[in-house]
Amino acid sequence: MIFNRILPLTVLLGATAAQNATLRYMPFGDSITEIICWRAMLWEKLKTTEWGSVDWVGSGKTENNCQDTTYDRDNEGHSGFLAIDIANRQQLVGWLRTNPADVITMHLGTNDIAQQNKPVNDIIAAFTTLVGVMRTSNPRMKIVVAQIIPISYGNYIPQIQSLNAAIIPWAQGLNTTESPIWVVDQYTGTDLRDGIHPNAAGDTKMMNVWYPALVNAFQAAQADKVAQAAQQVEVPFTA
Repeated sequence: MIFNRILPLTVLLGATAAQNATLRYMPFGDSITEIICWRAMLWEKLKTTEWGSVDWVGSGKTENNCQDTTYDRDNEGHSGFLAIDIANRQQLVGWLRTNPADVITMHLGTNDIAQQNKPVNDIIAAFTTLVGVMRTSNPRMKIVVAQIIPISYGNYIPQIQSLNAAIIPWAQGLNTTESPIWVVDQYTGTDLRDGIHPNAAGDTKMMNVWYPALVNAFQAAQADKVAQAAQQVEVPFTA
């Protein structure tokens, strides 16, 4: 009977403490994360929900003239960067040290293919390194990885499709209960303004793909915080 009386109080106190611990979200990638407007659209859609108080984090504030002066521009998008270079140079280590996160989205691989025609296996290996960095920073990191958008010039589509196909079994192999990886399809139906970046319609489509996965990740991260806070709450023993 004592446990029945203590448990609800512990859960309540844990939930209160977790609510006071703001979730931190990092949009991570290349120019398709940096110089676009899907982040502004996503922030606007989230702000009227319980996730409107999530703190977006990152070292950058660049966008694409989205004409929205209110949204949280913080992001870790780096135009022209390759996933392989970010992994080999351990750049994400410092970015997450400066701006730790609970949830991260990743859209990477475009420059690896378009700039240097890197093999899919090498890109996937870089992804593995990056996930390891994320989990070293936060063992309970919630990770959303995109199958990347197409490129409408050159002959890159076959390699992009190969990368996107490889992402699914890769994510399944690295998925854990503590740090799940969700894969979203950003490839299908994205409209482009310049052959590589989304136009306004493409931004809207990308936002709508990110949104449910990100809400799911926020819910999982918040549940973690409630559970962790409950474990730290000391409830006086009463007979």
